[in-house]
Amino acid sequence: MDTVVKSMLEEDAEEEKQGLVLFGRDLSKIPCFRESFFYGIVSGVGVGFGSFMKTSKPMLSQHIGFGTFTMTTLIYWSYCRWQWSKQRFDAELLQEAVKNKIKYEGTIVEKELESKGILKSA
Repeated sequence: MDTVVKSMLEEDAEEEKQGLVLFGRDLSKIPCFRESFFYGIVSGVGVGFGSFMKTSKPMLSQHIGFGTFTMTTLIYWSYCRWQWSKQRFDAELLQEAVKNKIKYEGTIVEKELESKGILKSA
């Protein structure tokens, strides 16, 4: 759920416990942060352990695991933020369309906009 919508729905935001704060910003409120680091950590540990089992070289396995963690986190972060931005943009368009529909409902302007194809009748 969008953090903006979630904060609107919460009644007592003051009672909510604060997560990890870095540079004055609560990291638990950043969209996609938790999921990105979770998948990055799990994949880094898994691939690092797998490479250690295959090669028995701890330094090489450590580098491979950390590289996997970094790449997975960055790729998933980028994809998740792109999806989040897309959903937010679509929600703003829908909200504007609903406002216009309510604003012009039952007026002559509504009929003109429907004839142009801007508003659709329900």
